[in-house]
Amino acid sequence: QVSPEQVILSHSPLRLFGQFHQKCMLVAGQGPVEENALSLGFKHVVTMEALRKAYPLLDMVDQSRRPKELPPPTTGFPTIEGVILFGEPVRWETSLQLIIDVLLSNGNPGAELQDIPYPHLPVLACNMDLLWMAEAKMPRFGHGTFLLCLENIYKKVTGRELKYEALIGKPSTVTYRYAEYLIQQQAEKQGWKSPIRRLYAVGDNPMSDVYGANLYNNYLKSAHQNQVQAGVKRSLQAVSPQMEDHLQLRKDRNNSVESCESILVCTGVYRHNTDVPSKTKECMTVFHGHRDFCFDPSLVEASYIVQDVNDAVQLAFKKENWS
Repeated sequence: QVSPEQVILSHSPLRLFGQFHQKCMLVAGQGPVEENALSLGFKHVVTMEALRKAYPLLDMVDQSRRPKELPPPTTGFPTIEGVILFGEPVRWETSLQLIIDVLLSNGNPGAELQDIPYPHLPVLACNMDLLWMAEAKMPRFGHGTFLLCLENIYKKVTGRELKYEALIGKPSTVTYRYAEYLIQQQAEKQGWKSPIRRLYAVGDNPMSDVYGANLYNNYLKSAHQNQVQAGVKRSLQAVSPQMEDHLQLRKDRNNSVESCESILVCTGVYRHNTDVPSKTKECMTVFHGHRDFCFDPSLVEASYIVQDVNDAVQLAFKKENWS
């Protein structure tokens, strides 16, 4: 049985963004976003629906939802201090409008500012997949598509780039660093004395699992060498500058992980019957990754290719001389 601490969801690393836990955060997405935010440590949460009800004049695209009479001025609503984007919302026009309103008004959508604030309020986004595969024959829009819309609307309106405090979820370095953080905690609980030097990341998708593992491997190398390689520099800039503090990195690199090996299994997206997966071929031509991640074909090349997860575990045991 897997305990909650062993399951890393795309938003799990938000537990460590303590500097935002006491701030009033607008949360967007669908499902129990308020409950999820509270479980991650956030104390003051505003949902999109609560914001819409507080400021009914903002949501004007759907004519059936426009107020029939002029509502009284909003009073007592808290100033929003940041935005968390958990996943794609249901009503994109409402979420896009209200998030832009919050950023342009510095968290007070009822106010009228003379100048557009920049840098804008901190934005934390989880799950960057542009598309995902469901029962339909063609891929469906993912949260990455919503982010693409938000970024382009913000730039069109302001002439400036939307900036993220952090991008979280594969292939983000933050997610793999959080996984290392949890592994280090487990090792301490088990009383392991020898430091963990190597991580093994197993997955079936070259464009997320392998890409992320290789990106993190580059990050480990650059951290160890005290320099950032050009191929990952822009991707790492998508991570909060305070990430080293959030994740409690030890200053003594002798006690830190040095590498992350990517192991590709053939029981999902990737199949042995083609040299390069069709999805990978497509993305090499048209990169489907997020704006803040540079694409390098070498990042989708796995360290090892095996049949399934069992073979991947056996390979790691062999590499570590445990078999």
